[in-house]
Parts: sequence; C-alpha cells; structure tokens
Amino acid sequence: MNKAPMIVVMGVCGCGKSEIGRRLAAALDTGFVEGDDFHPPHNVARMEAGTPLTDTDRQLWLETLRDKLAAAAADGRGLVLSCSALKRRYRDLLREGAAATVFVHLHGSRALIGQRMQARQGHFMPLGLIDSQFADLQPPAADERAIAGDITLPPDELVRHILQQLAALS
Repeated sequence: MNKAPMIVVMGVCGCGKSEIGRRLAAALDTGFVEGDDFHPPHNVARMEAGTPLTDTDRQLWLETLRDKLAAAAADGRGLVLSCSALKRRYRDLLREGAAATVFVHLHGSRALIGQRMQARQGHFMPLGLIDSQFADLQPPAADERAIAGDITLPPDELVRHILQQLAALS
C-alpha cells in the first residue's frame, strides 16, 4: 500500500463517515480531517433549518477540503478525510488536490441510515435532509478509484475490509 494514502470516506449523512474515518486513520497511522468542521456558517445554518445545500453552497467547502488534500500530498503525508462527496463533480474537484485519492463509499439502506440519524446527538444535519442526500448521491463509477463499504458490518470488520481493499488497489 502507498506509504501516504489519500482517502476520502464518503456517503450520505448518517452513514458513519466520521467514525469509520477516524478508525481508518488510526489503523493507517495517518491524519484525519472531519470535513463537516469546514462548512461555512451559512451552510450550517441552511442545514440546521432543513434546507438542502446547493452546488454553489458546497463549492467553497469542497475547495477548502481539496486544499487540505493537496497540502497533505505536497508534504508527503497521508490523510483520511470525511466528506459526503455525493456527486462525481465533487469527487473530481477533490481529486484536483491529490490525483491518487481513493474514495471509500459507505453505503446502507435509507431505513438504517435514518435510524442512525435519529439516534445521533449534537450534529447540525437534521433527519429531514436524508432524502435530498439520497437524491443527490451518484455512487462512484467503475473508472473512479473507489471502495464500497457496507455499513451493516460492525465497524472493526468494516475497517478491516477497507484496509484489504486498499491493499488490493496498490
């Protein structure tokens, strides 16, 4: 496997990007960046109000995350980044920061993710936005460097699966 992997853990809200991203970064002994921490206040306010973000709303946020990937790549550091990256064009923008970025798409049923969101505390994303997230989702295509992660697996097992798939990509 690459000594400095660049990984974006992606998927709809509530799929476990932060938890799996942190565990994956720990397993790889690399840095972790919580993408949600970089949303501008305007975006957070819109989401808290139950208003889906537009492509324009997401642009500055995605550029900031792209720059995080680029800085880590330029320094020769690996990085695991959590980011919804719902659309191909968003992933293409992120790849501008580090061309060899691997996307780990965490996927599960709307029902399961809805249950997780209802149980989640202290997050600005309300359950009401789940349908807009699924509507926007464009799963990674065959020509993208991507790994699928089934969120019905226990977290440790899911991370092991991702690590095996990362090794196979190298």
